[in-house]
Amino acid sequence: MNPHAAHPTSLQALARSLWGHRQLIFQMTRREVLGRYKGSFMGLAWSFFTPLLMLAVYTFIFSVVFKARWGDGGEESNTGFAVVMFVGMIVHGLFAEALNRAPGMILSNVNYVKKVVFPLEILPVIAMGASLFHTAISLGVLLAAYALFKGFIHWTAVFIPFVLFPLVLLSLGFAWMLASLGVFLRDVGQTIGLVTTVMMFLAPVFFPLTAVPEALRPLIMLNPLTFIIEQARNVLIWGFWPDWVGLGIYTPDRCRHHLGRLRLVSED
Repeated sequence: MNPHAAHPTSLQALARSLWGHRQLIFQMTRREVLGRYKGSFMGLAWSFFTPLLMLAVYTFIFSVVFKARWGDGGEESNTGFAVVMFVGMIVHGLFAEALNRAPGMILSNVNYVKKVVFPLEILPVIAMGASLFHTAISLGVLLAAYALFKGFIHWTAVFIPFVLFPLVLLSLGFAWMLASLGVFLRDVGQTIGLVTTVMMFLAPVFFPLTAVPEALRPLIMLNPLTFIIEQARNVLIWGFWPDWVGLGIYTPDRCRHHLGRLRLVSED
């Protein structure tokens, strides 16, 4: 590989690069996951106990102390507030972890840039792979808690990968763009954490969408997390089918737009 040769920046070239380096992505994702707990006494078990502890804390605070309820009756009021809220936290965590790490991703791997010919485009994919691993563990804890509280799990939970897939593509698009910008604009890394925190509070993580005044609901729906959180709750908590039309619209409208912006950044 000639490091000085011009490389194509089309989405097709990006897809070919990711597929061609799939084994490297898998190995580095595995190292990323194991390296996070390297040297700790419990090791990889922390990936299970951390969401379990957080769910226990949420359950105690919101169900026992605040006696919070989700909705105005029916199944919603009988389902633990913490479990419903935890779905929103999982979706936001998947999105926020990829974005918060993106601005410093290339800067923290400077050896890959200066000393070897390395496909830098796979770095956000590796981070997303590690985030997906922890998301899968958190979903397992959530489903176990739901089965404990309700005595069953809705079969529609099998659709959760299809619900999260558009968000994964969107997160990767943002991560590639922020990783590129973070090399030149260090302020990006300082502000993205604030942005993702604001997005969490402007999404229905701690409240149902029906609690928002109708005049303000379009503003909440502009948040890319809102639709995915609602769909995730539909399949995991309420037992509804996902909105296939909405997911189909979400994917090209949001994901292709941001992948296109990545192409512009790469060409510049």
